[in-house]
Amino acid sequence: MKSIRIGGVPEHFNLPWHLCIEENEFNKEEINVIWKDFPGGTGAMNNALRSGEIDAAVILTEGITRDILNGNYAKIVQTYIGSPLIWGIHVAADSPYKNSADLQHTKAAISREGSGSHLMAYVNAQNNNWNVDDLDFEIVKDIDGAVKALNEDKAQYFMWEHFTTKPLVDNHTFRLIADCPTPWPCFVIAVRDEVLKYNSQRIHTMLEVLNRKTANFKEIPEIDKILAERYNQKLEDIRKWLKLTNWSSSQLSDVEITEVQEKLLQLKLINKKVKSSEILYSLQQF
Repeated sequence: MKSIRIGGVPEHFNLPWHLCIEENEFNKEEINVIWKDFPGGTGAMNNALRSGEIDAAVILTEGITRDILNGNYAKIVQTYIGSPLIWGIHVAADSPYKNSADLQHTKAAISREGSGSHLMAYVNAQNNNWNVDDLDFEIVKDIDGAVKALNEDKAQYFMWEHFTTKPLVDNHTFRLIADCPTPWPCFVIAVRDEVLKYNSQRIHTMLEVLNRKTANFKEIPEIDKILAERYNQKLEDIRKWLKLTNWSSSQLSDVEITEVQEKLLQLKLINKKVKSSEILYSLQQF
């Protein structure tokens, strides 16, 4: 049985993967999917793809697009979450800041350079008509690092997925002051070029199994309760999140990948655009 090593964030979005593993659905197709959690998010997964630590990743669209343009030998093979990601803008509970406009000229906590928390800080700055050249960052690695940085005032705000961070808002560690949705489908599946060269059929089969699970994921009996329990969420929050979230099995369109590149170029996060074929890979031939 051949193994495929997958990276992803330890968040509720990825439960379909874990259910397929636990229910031996990949194994039935003679594929051993080995999952690795990346609490540090997209920046950490980009590094792992580059080093060959993992074969594929469930990763933020803007983060992997930028890294491919910066020399990561990988391709996006399909969309995973077709709806936007809702990024919460968080401050320390006792912070004097009341809204996102108050945060101009303050420092953002980010997991690492090239991460979603880094790139979305630029999107938020543009939304607020700030000069993106003035942005300042404190690298904190993960949520625990962000808690420490905001409490010690080494950074003043932190952008992370709204519902993942909600327990820290509920227990008054953070205070949510605004939301900032991504302007495009949020999660995609990216695979290293070397793996696509030699194992495209296996990747295609793996995704067929996954897509069967996601197609009916919301209809799984009591899936809201399962998610709430496994991810330490309130049931009411999970139900809100499920209404906002749509899984996808399609590839990004040329229009969508062009939009992502144009936004990154506008924000000075890349210095050129490339053909969509240099970022996207079609598995439809299988």
